[in-house]
Amino acid sequence: MKPAACSMRNPSLLLFAVLILSACATSDFGGLSGGQNERRAETYAQNNQFKEAAGVYVELATRASGQERDRLTLLAVEQWLFAGDGRRARNVLRSIAAPAAGELLWLWSADSAALSLWEGNPDAALSILEPLSRRALPVSHRIRVEALRADAWIQKGDPLRAVDLYIQRENWLDTPQLIDANRRRLWTGLTVSNVQDLREAANITLDPVVRGWLSLAALANSTGQQGIGWGNGLVRWQETYANHPAIAVLSDLSLPEQSLLNYPRQIALLLPLSGSSGAAGNAIKNGFFGAYFAAVSGIDSEQEIRVYDVNAMGVGNAYSSAVQDGADFVVGPLLRRSVAELATELLLPVPILSLNYLADDQPSPPGFYQFALAPEDEAAAAAQRAIDDGGKRAVALVPANDWGRRVMASFATEFEGLGGNLLEFRNYEPTSQDFAFEIENLMALTQSVQRYQRLRSNIGGPLQFDPRRRQDVDFVFLAADAKAGRLIKSQLKFHYAGDLPVYSTSFIYSMDGRSDSDLNDVMFADAPWIISPPAWIADYPDIYDEYWPGERRLTRLHAMGYDSYHLVGELFNAREKPMEEIAGATGRLFLTVDGRVHRKPAWAQFRRGQPSPLPDTNKFQGLFEDIEADFDDIDNTDLQNRGIPIDRFENESSPIDPRNE
Repeated sequence: MKPAACSMRNPSLLLFAVLILSACATSDFGGLSGGQNERRAETYAQNNQFKEAAGVYVELATRASGQERDRLTLLAVEQWLFAGDGRRARNVLRSIAAPAAGELLWLWSADSAALSLWEGNPDAALSILEPLSRRALPVSHRIRVEALRADAWIQKGDPLRAVDLYIQRENWLDTPQLIDANRRRLWTGLTVSNVQDLREAANITLDPVVRGWLSLAALANSTGQQGIGWGNGLVRWQETYANHPAIAVLSDLSLPEQSLLNYPRQIALLLPLSGSSGAAGNAIKNGFFGAYFAAVSGIDSEQEIRVYDVNAMGVGNAYSSAVQDGADFVVGPLLRRSVAELATELLLPVPILSLNYLADDQPSPPGFYQFALAPEDEAAAAAQRAIDDGGKRAVALVPANDWGRRVMASFATEFEGLGGNLLEFRNYEPTSQDFAFEIENLMALTQSVQRYQRLRSNIGGPLQFDPRRRQDVDFVFLAADAKAGRLIKSQLKFHYAGDLPVYSTSFIYSMDGRSDSDLNDVMFADAPWIISPPAWIADYPDIYDEYWPGERRLTRLHAMGYDSYHLVGELFNAREKPMEEIAGATGRLFLTVDGRVHRKPAWAQFRRGQPSPLPDTNKFQGLFEDIEADFDDIDNTDLQNRGIPIDRFENESSPIDPRNE
């Protein structure tokens, strides 16, 4: 995937970009036409082909002059923003002085406000939009200004005012299609709003229509639109707001079928709660109960959850006791040896979600599901991420142990299956301090030195020499813990490979309190709970850190426990309907035919010693694309001569591209 072309440094701006771009996908700002020659651009815009629309406007601008050229260029700026190219929109807008009055001023002002929102400055946007909203404007400009005002209040954390503005905006929309687009844009904004802001706003308003929008969004954001809390909560919302305009957007959501709102009334947790593995078991238990208490309000009658200490009772006895006590579903055990022992039972009358995988050669009995924080999933995700980022040729450094072999096998299988070429890999001793030998061989520096020595011998005198690493590598896959990773990353730089992108797994982020500056630029897969928690769990990591500070480094197990609770509902109903991919605290979760639940983790990159979230390449592919090919049929020199500053567009590297950080 090519580098993205928008400037966003933190998750809140990234979420707001989702709002702007997905809202523009129902673009209802049409009607700014100045002539028949613009119909092609307008058609592109109506079909969400924003790059193509911008290209047409620029092409038309090259044939115009004066105010007409500025008008067409401003229309191109609007389309670039819709296409996700804030960089180019910013550079072009700066080249046009603020017009004195009329349509040019309205266009310029709206573009300036939209760019301010793009850059995360709603106050600057409102300073432009509020005075503009009090002027007499043509309808085509009015509806754009009102939408941007509403978006600004969303970004400021005031969803109540935003909903009011969107509802008022319908007064200027004259077709059912535009009204529907307005409501879907409103919904998009609400889904990136803070849950507490939504709940507080819903409690304040006296307008039932406004309250319906806010309460539905609070329900969606607090549950992630999944699980029993979402399903039963949605049924109650529909009963309360039977004729609400938000009904129109529900067809786009993941709506549960009424028959699938079943959930086991008694769940057994089989965990190690004592002994050396007790801390891990208790961390999972705490995560599980956190999910339970968050969802229990969406269940007509409360569930019963019983916890059994596997280390004290033995796994077989714990399972038998759970069945005798009336469990409908069993979660656990955690340790691999316990999972393997339980899977040998001939009859398992109650379905199980184990919290580790069986060995590949051990078959699982019917009703035996498996969920694990497997590093193999993260290694496969690294291969996919590298391919998405344009990496086709890789080298790898992995520890010389069983963990390293498993991770290496998973990465290589996925990477080569996607068309990549693993050029070479090296094993290293994880307890070592010096990895020069492995790096020099991996980067072909040894051959470079040997060539120098042969040349010096032939010439018979000293030569100026800098070793040169191999040039056929796009990136490095590094499987390492934080201690080894810090050393290896520094030594890669010392050995002339510091410019290569490095991909890794969550193992490299230890959360040990030490600075990770030595890992700057390394990209790694991890649980969303850790690096970019979505709205429905955004407060949980801090809450767990406050109440269980001793489990800080086990917080991935909190996320696993949280997901386990929600997986129970999905798997309990899997007999009637296959489990669809769901958004979890540990990643996007999906079930394969062998009964294993796998993860698609989130991504982060170390910057200034701290992990910084990276956008999901699948989610943003097509939204954030580099606009290099827009003008293949337009001569840049001609554009410059006509006053369109195309050369300035290419002067900034994309701040989202991890290779340019």
